[in-house]
Amino acid sequence: MKNSSMIVLEAFYGMEDLKYLYFVIFFMLYMFVLFANAIVIFVVISNKALHKPMHIFLCHLAVNGIYGSTALLPPLLGTLMSPSHEVSLACCKAQTYFLHTYAIIEFTILSVMCYDRYVAICYPLQYHAIMTITKVYKLIVFSWGYPLVAFALFFILTLRLTICRNIIGRVYCSNYSLVKLSCDDTNVVSVIGLLSVIAYTFPQLAMTFYSYGHILKICFTATKQSKIKALKTCTPHLFAILNYSVGCFFEIVQSRFDTSYLPFETQIFMSLYFLIFPPILNPAIYGMSVHALRINIFRLCGSRNKILPLK
Repeated sequence: MKNSSMIVLEAFYGMEDLKYLYFVIFFMLYMFVLFANAIVIFVVISNKALHKPMHIFLCHLAVNGIYGSTALLPPLLGTLMSPSHEVSLACCKAQTYFLHTYAIIEFTILSVMCYDRYVAICYPLQYHAIMTITKVYKLIVFSWGYPLVAFALFFILTLRLTICRNIIGRVYCSNYSLVKLSCDDTNVVSVIGLLSVIAYTFPQLAMTFYSYGHILKICFTATKQSKIKALKTCTPHLFAILNYSVGCFFEIVQSRFDTSYLPFETQIFMSLYFLIFPPILNPAIYGMSVHALRINIFRLCGSRNKILPLK
């Protein structure tokens, strides 16, 4: 290994011929993520009419989108323009922690939003009594605290590995990529890693399936008008989960299977979908679908429309 303190992100060499075009594309994507999510955050914070559980969770989803995109895109832009396409091992480890916690936080917030929809649909008259501000704060602390602490406890094992190789075939660092660089016996780490994935996802999956199971049960016995209302309430969230799930599927395929037969551009798209498209599309498929939020954004842009209460 030439330099144990530097990691080469090999996928950047395939972008050399069009690196200026890639730079512009990624820079514009980053600016859009910042702009769209910052608008959602600003509107929710500045308008007391939107200080409700659904919008508070949406605000934190936007914050996490900025968190994850900032951990990915600025380093990506810098490494893209670097002649050697190298990053320090310390930066690689830091990016790994940020990107993995972003992914777990995203899933956790989506599952909490799913629970909020369950309460709103199944217990509409008791909604405000159940979703108290104290409970909302507890769910927010769980959404951020659990992923940050849980992954840190596992990541300590990765940090203790001896790195004896320095080439990662992607445009960013991940835990699995770092483990493959080690010359130590990684069987224990791999087993614990698999158990950790279950720990990171089981509470969220349980909350999601429980919530939508009860929502479907209500829909089967509800009137046609109530079914339409429930579907309208859940549709943005279902799109957000689907978008996240597509990214998870691409990430699993890229990490665990040989995708070298795919075109280079397709490999790049699959590896970045998980980290770029949820922060880009969430404000559109979820935030912009909220009637009051849309009206307030129009107002910020100069519209004289009156702010209407949520129905």
